[in-house]
Amino acid sequence: MTPTAAILPFPEKPEDRLRRALRALDAALAEQAAAVAGLRQELGALSGAVGSLGGSLEAYAGGLQETQAALAEAGAQARQLEATADLMLTLAQP
Repeated sequence: MTPTAAILPFPEKPEDRLRRALRALDAALAEQAAAVAGLRQELGALSGAVGSLGGSLEAYAGGLQETQAALAEAGAQARQLEATADLMLTLAQP
């Protein structure tokens, strides 16, 4: 059997533990800042997409209103043609 060596830890001072904890905290804060910046960027992109969608919906609503007006006009003309056809049938009968 080969003997194994035990690794002895260096004596640690309270200041060393505090420095290490502060470095870890700084790293965590930097990660959080990066995440918040990414979130803000994505929220900006979402805001732009929602604004674009709003404009598209307004344009769609305008198109629907135009279609409704065109259909109402076509319906009125169809009724007028029907009345004309009825009148012509009445006049054509002996």
